[in-house]
Formats: sequence, structure tokens, C-alpha cells
Amino acid sequence: MSLDMKEHPDAEVQKNQVLTLEDWKEKWVTRHISFHQEQGHQLLKKHLDTFLKGQSGLRVFFPLCGKAVEMKWFADRGHTVVGVEISEIGIREFFAEQNLSYTEEPLAEIAGAKVFKSSSGSISLYCCSIFDLPRANIGKFDRIWDRGALVAINPGDHDRYADIILSLLRKEFQYLVAVLSYDPTKHA
Repeated sequence: MSLDMKEHPDAEVQKNQVLTLEDWKEKWVTRHISFHQEQGHQLLKKHLDTFLKGQSGLRVFFPLCGKAVEMKWFADRGHTVVGVEISEIGIREFFAEQNLSYTEEPLAEIAGAKVFKSSSGSISLYCCSIFDLPRANIGKFDRIWDRGALVAINPGDHDRYADIILSLLRKEFQYLVAVLSYDPTKHA
């Protein structure tokens, strides 16, 4: 399936947009984080029960998690949350804003990377590129909530991203993704 460029003229611009990891870190420093939703995503709120299927003790992955409040929603319901985010600012703000104590430790396998873990052990956030994520160490997931990661990943990296996501999925999984088409020249 491909987009009709006449119907979606901004798709061609979006397809060619490339942001570096440093660009994303700079967005957090300069507070250009309009992608963050303080009240959580309405789509997830609406479909949360369907997404969870009444199950408990699920492992839920948040790619490019930022400081998504939804992570706490899942942890509060007894699920284990793992996220990955390039910005340490976003991770620290998540724990501060959710009033959660945490520990941090370096990841030996990735220079400069860290993992932040809630004191309860229910939330672990990896501060590194998703492409460097130590997948062998984090296991498989029952659910993935992708609220903008697919959109944020550079188009040339979509296949690599898909390979990572597929490698993290358990056999019986649910993957909820929110995507949009936009003109990055207007929203950079």
C-alpha cells in the first residue's frame, strides 16, 4: 500500500525528513516536545481494555517512550513496562513527574547508555538508541504501545525498526500503533 501523493502532498516531504539522535536530544533540551501528551493518548484510553484482554502480568514495550504517562498506567495495573528513549531528560522527567523512585546503572554493552529502573521493579527505561537496545537482555513482550515511534523513526530506518519490533514480540502479541502524516517542515 502506498500513499497517493496528490491526496497526501506532505507525505513526500515527510518521507525525506531525517533527524539525528542529537536532533532528538536537542528537542528535549529546548523543550520542543509537543509530541508529549500529558494526559495520555485518547486512542489507548479508548481501547485499553481490549488491548489488555483482561490479562495481568503482561510485559509491555514502549519504543521511543519519552516520558509517556501511559507507562505508569500499565505498571499500576500489575504489568511490567520496558521502554527505550534516547533522551535522559525525558526519562528523568518521567520518574519525577510520576513520583517514582528509581535506580540507574550503566549498560556495559553500550558506551554511554544506562538503564533506569523503578524501585518497584515494574518499569525499566533504557537510555540509548533503539537500534542499540540490548534485545537479548530484555526478553520478549506481550504488548507494544507505539505512540509515534514509527513516525519518528527516519524513513530509511523503517525496515531496521520493524526487524527490532518483530524480534521483541511473543507468539500471542498485541501491537497498538498510532501514526499520522504531517509536514515536518512545519513541525520540526
